[in-house]
Amino acid sequence: MEKIKFIDLFAGIGGFRIAFEQTGYKCVYSCEIDPKCQEVYFNNFLDKPAGDIREIDINSIPDFDVLTAGFPCQPFSICGKRKGFQDTRGTLFFRICEIIAAKKPPVILLENVKHLMHQDKGRTLKVILYSLEDLGYNVNYSLLNSKDFGVPQNRERIIIVATKNKQFNFNKLKKNKCVAKLKNFLFNSENFEYLEPDSYTLIDKPKQQQSGLIFVGYRNNKSIWKKGVRPNTHHLSRVHHQPNRIYSVEGIHPTIPSQETSGRFFIYLSQEKAVRKLTIKECYRIMGFPENFKRHENLGECYKQVGNSVCIPMVSEIAHQLKEQIFIGSQGEENGNDFIAENKEKTDIMDTRERAHVGAPLLSNRERSNTPTQKRDRTSVLSN
Repeated sequence: MEKIKFIDLFAGIGGFRIAFEQTGYKCVYSCEIDPKCQEVYFNNFLDKPAGDIREIDINSIPDFDVLTAGFPCQPFSICGKRKGFQDTRGTLFFRICEIIAAKKPPVILLENVKHLMHQDKGRTLKVILYSLEDLGYNVNYSLLNSKDFGVPQNRERIIIVATKNKQFNFNKLKKNKCVAKLKNFLFNSENFEYLEPDSYTLIDKPKQQQSGLIFVGYRNNKSIWKKGVRPNTHHLSRVHHQPNRIYSVEGIHPTIPSQETSGRFFIYLSQEKAVRKLTIKECYRIMGFPENFKRHENLGECYKQVGNSVCIPMVSEIAHQLKEQIFIGSQGEENGNDFIAENKEKTDIMDTRERAHVGAPLLSNRERSNTPTQKRDRTSVLSN
């Protein structure tokens, strides 16, 4: 049976592609504007992605079953300037809508940072959900964490799945009951960069946080309290997003951010009673990249690229469930091609320039009462 086809938009270095190909899908098109990411992508897949998505000819994109896109997260990230759709990169989502309107794929899979849920008091997410619904899709979204899919990293991402007829059920995703420990993902022999004992301070009583992080200390280039964080401080998000913090390998690692290009990720080895940097190979490993993945020659670029990528085991499980829930028929056969033909006959997609134009205001309740709605209940989305 012919493989289910997908396209890889905002492809980066190919995290989505690895995950989907591992699950038996076939990539028929890719797009990535960054030349350095294009270089890495080609070295690994022998396929050079198209460039600026705003300039590609949509008619040149072959038919496909699944659209995947980890569209630029900088406008929505806590680490960025929070400009949202006011940032010109924010309008790239609406280019995705144009492709959807023209190609009418059965499934859309979007990934973005957690802060997308709170950007502009939730209005940014509403615009995204409404745009997909107005294009004729049932839309579900969920906040997923990489640590639940076999890697020791506290990396939360919002996943949006839009489908034509069948509803995607996030509850069927298979999550690991036991969170993996960072120590099981480390290399035994590398050119490690250790810190001198007098260059860092360990806190007296480190405790494992609910997230799985074990914050044990930090470097001495900043003023610190040896007793650790302030009393009654349960959430260490500000600490975790800053460099020079030290975490125990008995727990998990915080999110690897794209902004940290010098690799200031420090781990405490309890058996050795030593602190060293997490190597770039270990960073790629806790994102789920295969050992033979060909990285960029520039180390700083490697840190940036892996920080912008996706957790491969998490996406792989989503791809598996998409196949099981959407494309596999009752007889256990893959019916992606029949599913496409059926939806092209049934669905009359509105022009995206009319219903999902950039900066479109949300409809008022009165306006929506006269507007056809999809199966998805919008009440929860409208609440602030």
